[in-house]
Amino acid sequence: MEITTEMIKELRAATRAGVLDCRKALTEADGDFQKAVDWLREKGMATAAKRANREVSQGAVELYSHGEGRVGVMVEVNCETDFVARSEKFRELAHELALQIAASAPRYLKEEDIPADVLEHEAEIARTRAKEEGKPDNVTEKIVQGRLDKFKDEVVLPRQAYIRDESLTIEKLILESVGAIGENIVVRRFQRWELGENLDS
Repeated sequence: MEITTEMIKELRAATRAGVLDCRKALTEADGDFQKAVDWLREKGMATAAKRANREVSQGAVELYSHGEGRVGVMVEVNCETDFVARSEKFRELAHELALQIAASAPRYLKEEDIPADVLEHEAEIARTRAKEEGKPDNVTEKIVQGRLDKFKDEVVLPRQAYIRDESLTIEKLILESVGAIGENIVVRRFQRWELGENLDS
């Protein structure tokens, strides 16, 4: 895979590692952003990655109301210090995350939060669809895996494409903020309400 200048800039912004280190990491990871971050971490070069284990007990609860009160979002974003929690950059990030949740309606904070029965249900739908499309059995499981990955990209907040820039995932957006702000940042929890939802259940 060709490693572009844009990919290197993105990894550098997120990790603060050197340009050559970022290029090497991306080459080793075959262009996979997360694997490149892990590679830099293993080599002890990623500033953002080094901060990943630091305690985050400060932060903010961001509230956002959209469409004249039709959608409401509450998200808790944590950082290491009160100083950063009050900074404009951190507040902007918390607000962007609240906008993302309002617009894209993620259901889970982590992949592990998705119940097994939900994944199995999605896999069954994908299998049935593949059979209806006449796909051979030897490619059906690959198709199922691809559709499960797409499902996760839609419902898991860090995997979602950022609404303002679809080339970025929310995970990358947070990593870039960690690199820029200089502290570990964690989305602790979120809740999204939509007027009239679940009234029939």
